[in-house]
Amino acid sequence: MKETKLAPKSTRREFIKQTSSLAAGASVLSGGLPAVHAADDHTIRLALIGCGHRGAGAVSDAMGVQNYGPIKLHAMVDLREATLAKVHDALKQKFGDKIAVADDRKFLGFDAYKKAIDTLRPGDIAMCTTRAYIRPVHVEYAVKKGIHVFMEKPFAPDPGGLKRLLRAGEEAEKKGVKIAAGFQCRHSPARQAMIQQVREGKLGEIPLIRANRLGGTIMLKSQGEKSNNLMEQLQFGRIHLYWIGSGHMVDYLIHQIDECCWIKDAWPVSAIGMAGRVADSKDCGQNLDNYSIEYTFADGSKAFCGFYRINKARSDFATYIHGTKCAAQFSGNVHAPTVHRFKDQRTDNDNIAWTPTPDTASPWQYEWNDFITSIRNDLPYNECKRACYSDLTTLMGRAACHTGQMVTWDEMMKSNFQFCENPDALNENSPPPAKADENGQFPVPVVGQWKET
Repeated sequence: MKETKLAPKSTRREFIKQTSSLAAGASVLSGGLPAVHAADDHTIRLALIGCGHRGAGAVSDAMGVQNYGPIKLHAMVDLREATLAKVHDALKQKFGDKIAVADDRKFLGFDAYKKAIDTLRPGDIAMCTTRAYIRPVHVEYAVKKGIHVFMEKPFAPDPGGLKRLLRAGEEAEKKGVKIAAGFQCRHSPARQAMIQQVREGKLGEIPLIRANRLGGTIMLKSQGEKSNNLMEQLQFGRIHLYWIGSGHMVDYLIHQIDECCWIKDAWPVSAIGMAGRVADSKDCGQNLDNYSIEYTFADGSKAFCGFYRINKARSDFATYIHGTKCAAQFSGNVHAPTVHRFKDQRTDNDNIAWTPTPDTASPWQYEWNDFITSIRNDLPYNECKRACYSDLTTLMGRAACHTGQMVTWDEMMKSNFQFCENPDALNENSPPPAKADENGQFPVPVVGQWKET
């Protein structure tokens, strides 16, 4: 699947090309191989479950880990043979023998994840990069088999799915299975340096955080006869249908919301918000075009998080901290490590008081460096609970906007709501959980009628 862009000037891969040398960041890794490894040949084997853009990108990042033992792609899974073949050939051309996927380890279908994970050994990694609706199922199975997990965001489209994933994370903790979550910005040294500034009180108290992801629109046109076919929905619905991938606000703004929680070192107790569609919208998907969320933390401090996909409107892709002493920028366009502390509340380039040492690799590369280090040295590593809580925070904001009501953390923790009640049972002949009308229009949230908690 192609990852859509909010900002027109750069993509994730372009950002990596601009800011990352694959060798950079590997200084955190030592050259020798410790006693803990995947097998006698020291190779960590990967199973890619979901051959979309993000899955292929994660394989590239895994291959970028330098000087710490061999890593090979061992198995691949997708629902469509053409997609699997295309991604395999592209990765093979780029990485050569590191892509060691024999034909009998290329699996298709809804149960194919089991076959791929069953080819792995303790110490190997299941890369769970499919649509979010099935993420808990895949992670749960990998943990059951004692296989480490890398999981992409979003992690589940609803509170019920996140509860299941939390249980899998708890089981992983007991078994020593490691789980990495796709919040790559947590691994940026520049951001970690700013977090240290916050913890040391350099900004004073933090009553306000602003986090935005604003850009142009991508609407869903009527899919005609394809609209109510499950297999087709799984292709066109990643950001357009809530049951599949949480919707576009969650899919993208989740990173900025995670940053807010990291800065506060806390989870908000409540959220209120508003959302709507532009007047001339012809979007047949479920998304609203703009979201404004106000999160409140236990100390009364606020995080204001904005999202829209509206053409010809200004773009903004950044997180700002406003402390009682001064302001700071925490991140920038396409997750760039644009990190500064300012002299006062003005967030202008001519008002910078401090900037950390620049990152020398992309946050995605740092993420994989840290994950592989933990496996090679058998260090504790389980990001599941934190990731689920950040996702739950994002879903809390979505629910507040869609229902027009205050939604609390306690309500979210009690909710078992699911858009699809039994994702395990889905197959190519299943009726889809969301259905379009005769014009191809899917149901959209309406205040007073909509429920998702």
